[in-house]
Amino acid sequence: VIGHPKYQESKRIAIFLSMPDEIQTEEIINDIFKQGKECFIPRYKPHSNHMDMLKLSSAEDISSLTLTSWNILQPSDDDSVREEALAGGGLDLIFMPGLGFDKKGNRLGRGKGYYDTYLERCMKHPSGKPYTIALAFREQICESVPVAENDVQVDEILYEDC
Repeated sequence: VIGHPKYQESKRIAIFLSMPDEIQTEEIINDIFKQGKECFIPRYKPHSNHMDMLKLSSAEDISSLTLTSWNILQPSDDDSVREEALAGGGLDLIFMPGLGFDKKGNRLGRGKGYYDTYLERCMKHPSGKPYTIALAFREQICESVPVAENDVQVDEILYEDC
């Protein structure tokens, strides 16, 4: 990931905070700050498909986040101090989680459509749609995954031996 050309050229990067069954992103987050890049993480709105990408000030900032009912750390609902990526310069790159992927770039998420809805909003931002890279285990690569018409394909899937 860290040697990937899209990562190297990106300045504003969104990345998920890993759940136990996902690729662990802690080292990538540490490198984002080490390289002087800007790091944004998801804040999901429960009972909706709305998600924002809010800026972290440092890797240590993660310890100040709130644990949700899904066991995900994220900025609290009343946190209005952090920059939302689309209120500023947009994003260059989004690292995406998922449950399954196919080699055509289709992604099976957790069913709420958070990333698809967010990418639709990105397409309306002056900086345009960021490059998307899904981070996966080899076992998550399938022949095909179910897709709906509002699903947005990922640009690339990184997994072991790819």
